[in-house]
Amino acid sequence: MNLTTPDSSSPGTSAARPPRPASRPHDGAAPPASAPGVASVTHLSAQLAEYLTPSELKKVKEAYRFSDEKHLGQVRKSGEPYISHPIAVAEICAEWKLDAQAIMAALLHDVMEDQDVKKEELIEHFGAPVASLVDGLSKLEKIEFQSQIEAQAENFRKMLLAMASDVRVILIKLADRLHNMRTLEHMTAAKKRRIASETMEVYVPIAHRLGLNNIYRELQDLAFSHLYPLRYRTLAKAVKAARGNRREVVKKILESVKVTLAAAELGAEVYGREKTLYGIYKKMRSKRLSFSQVLDVYGFRVVVDDFANCYVALGTLHGLYKPMPGKFKDYIAIRKLNGYQSLHTTLIGPYGTPVEFQIRTQEMHRTAESGVAAHWLYKNGDSNLSDLQQRTHAWLQSLLDIQQQTGDSAEFLEHVKVDLFPDSVYVFTPKSKIIALPRGATALDFAYSIHTGIGDHTVSVRINNETAALRTELRNGDIVEIVTDKASRPSPTWLAFVRTGKARSAIRHHLRTINLPESVELGHELLRQALTALNIKPELAPPLVERLLNESSANSMEELYADIGIGKRVAALVARHIFGLCDDDPAWLPEDHDASELDPVTIYGTEGVSVQLAPCCLPIPGDTIVGQLRRDQGLIVHTSDCLPAKRTRGKEPERWIAVQWGGELNRRFDCRIRLLIDNEKGILARVAAEIGEADANITYVGMDEDKEHAMTQLRFTIQIKDRVHLAGLIRNLRRVPGVTRVERERA
Repeated sequence: MNLTTPDSSSPGTSAARPPRPASRPHDGAAPPASAPGVASVTHLSAQLAEYLTPSELKKVKEAYRFSDEKHLGQVRKSGEPYISHPIAVAEICAEWKLDAQAIMAALLHDVMEDQDVKKEELIEHFGAPVASLVDGLSKLEKIEFQSQIEAQAENFRKMLLAMASDVRVILIKLADRLHNMRTLEHMTAAKKRRIASETMEVYVPIAHRLGLNNIYRELQDLAFSHLYPLRYRTLAKAVKAARGNRREVVKKILESVKVTLAAAELGAEVYGREKTLYGIYKKMRSKRLSFSQVLDVYGFRVVVDDFANCYVALGTLHGLYKPMPGKFKDYIAIRKLNGYQSLHTTLIGPYGTPVEFQIRTQEMHRTAESGVAAHWLYKNGDSNLSDLQQRTHAWLQSLLDIQQQTGDSAEFLEHVKVDLFPDSVYVFTPKSKIIALPRGATALDFAYSIHTGIGDHTVSVRINNETAALRTELRNGDIVEIVTDKASRPSPTWLAFVRTGKARSAIRHHLRTINLPESVELGHELLRQALTALNIKPELAPPLVERLLNESSANSMEELYADIGIGKRVAALVARHIFGLCDDDPAWLPEDHDASELDPVTIYGTEGVSVQLAPCCLPIPGDTIVGQLRRDQGLIVHTSDCLPAKRTRGKEPERWIAVQWGGELNRRFDCRIRLLIDNEKGILARVAAEIGEADANITYVGMDEDKEHAMTQLRFTIQIKDRVHLAGLIRNLRRVPGVTRVERERA
């Protein structure tokens, strides 16, 4: 199929034509400086001819010509004709063998946004399904939003809800984002960072959640290269050097594995793979390693012919090289949320080098690389793929559930981001059904994952036949039983510890609707007290109320009071906002008001979801602290020396306020400590006993080897009273025989 020719008179080409004044540059486009060149569709034509029928090719050709006509005269920042972008997006979609409707939508995906083409016009030319796909991909540019964040959140909500009805929307959007990231070098530095950050925060986890491993890896590395260009170049150079140094080791392992598997009469494909630069960087950051200490830069993939041979191959490899204890994971028996299946094992290879192996069947490999797109790539009726479709559909349906219970776009996006976290924990119902939840999910999250009604009426929980608190974090293999009571109702305090978007949105929905009068009354009283403390009259003038509602994105004062009452907003912070508005017009302030710097906000640690202690630094009483105001998330408290906070503080200084600890803090606070120990008999028991003697509670313990010091690291999350309590505990731990070093752990 030829969609165009170099002949400038052809209706399907954008060469040598005068620019149309009506065209405006796209986000990735610039005003034309000269006549653009020809955008070739030869490669796309060849791709589509492999699997589309002649009648479908004809429709795609019409979509191409329509898009080319509408984008006439529009040029990208690179100087290429703009039509080259839709063609590139369509080529990526064609690699997945998406159907003709999706290819047409890919070619047309910017005509509504850029050229004011109406949905009705697309329906008339290409039918309702194609028009709906394009509409789901188009931004909401005709609506005025209060902020860039709000506009971005609403655009994501529209896209994700369109995706919930048709997964092709997100596949086309990911293809669009991938091509934009591949050509991002033509943007300004600020725009590169913004787009790369958005990609890492939203599109990378979506690609992972849908099992699109190839795009997931490429988007990660592209975003990393633009967010941290110097680190990316330095690491790329180190990997290139290491590639040469380790070539002989990799070759030796590869040959040994092939010979061993052949001797066991296993037909298998074996090939090496290299970690992505971002994967290496993330491991260096999380484990605090230098590049030379990251030994498993290379891994191997073993693809066998059937399910049973995965385990045969595993046993054969364990006979060849010694396995590392605790480094085996069976994702075949319990697959990941995105449908991924493989056996993972780390072995001690030649010269003591740790080497990771992934063992899977050909079908598992296809799903691992293509995820939900495998539905179009391999239409062979394979049960694994249909199961993946069901899992994806269930997740997309949960987006609709969250949407129905969510008040605004920013809150919706907050809930969805939580559920996009890749790490999962797998637990069981009393009837042995496996439930997958995000890492860190609590027993209450489990209740809401079963059904919203069960979550709303939960009164207690039993984990492994023992009574536990609702806030207990679940671990792999836990058996969870929920006890309900029809008289029970959600509590605002639940918002402080639930982890999943579904649970959070359901609790807020209940508090917002069922208990609305009580929430409004409580919020009104809390704001009155906060205003009085700032010497501001609680009766706000109408102009002040109007400005407050506009800047806080609330529809009414009742909604604002309700948000304060359920803990979604902080009364003291709303009062400070009002103080700032009054300062712009002193006539609204009392005559004796004090315009000097406001006193710090006092933190007690019992405020619930409206005040959160930052997980990156876990501040405790006695630390010098600062507060970050986050939209619809209240106040995030950091230690003043927190590195992530320092990086963010420079970007949005107006969102940071002074905070201080209150007196008589009647609760315990989480804190992380790290110990370097000699791995000798009884050391863990001695350390745990010392922590117990110091009246501290252990909530998490982890262990990993420190290759540099040939020792073992113990990591604890403990609950303590304050900094003095922590200092005394650390002094006692340093006296324990076998403990070499103790320090508080920060992000």
